[in-house]
Amino acid sequence: MSYSSPLSRMAAWELRLCITANRISCRPVGWWLFTTVSRLGDGLFWFILILSLPLCYGMKALHPVVHLFIAGLCCVALSKGVKSGTTRPRPYQVEERIHRGGIPLDQYSFPSGHTLHAVAFSIIAAIYHPTLVWLVVPFTGLVAVSRVVLGLHYPSDVLAGAALGALVALLTLPLVGGL
Repeated sequence: MSYSSPLSRMAAWELRLCITANRISCRPVGWWLFTTVSRLGDGLFWFILILSLPLCYGMKALHPVVHLFIAGLCCVALSKGVKSGTTRPRPYQVEERIHRGGIPLDQYSFPSGHTLHAVAFSIIAAIYHPTLVWLVVPFTGLVAVSRVVLGLHYPSDVLAGAALGALVALLTLPLVGGL
């Protein structure tokens, strides 16, 4: 009979998953793909999207741009607040078999700020401009996966970031007057 708690078994499973996923970053193509996606997810992809909306949609883009800006501020505040409260170390800091595949933007792991922003921005972009789904949804998925592959986050960090990002997108909708 095992005396370990369900939480400790889950943490062990999650760490094994991180070790396995991190092996992808040891291959040149995997390293290139996921570090590139992660760097774009630092903000560049979203800034380009925000700047492109007025060019593509004219004045119709003003409302979504304001919404994206407000949501972005909320995402930063939420991410920093939760991270400073949880202080969870990153996988590469805990397990020597995990190689850091990128430079983290902050010290702590939980939640994934990249995923939080990506999900919030993708939902907002899709609400206002459904034709962008083909672009933002796959990119968001790659950003989420990249965080685990690069040894920067646990899967639960990514899932929490996704849930918080969806919450931010939906809760900020009334702040900007809906659609």
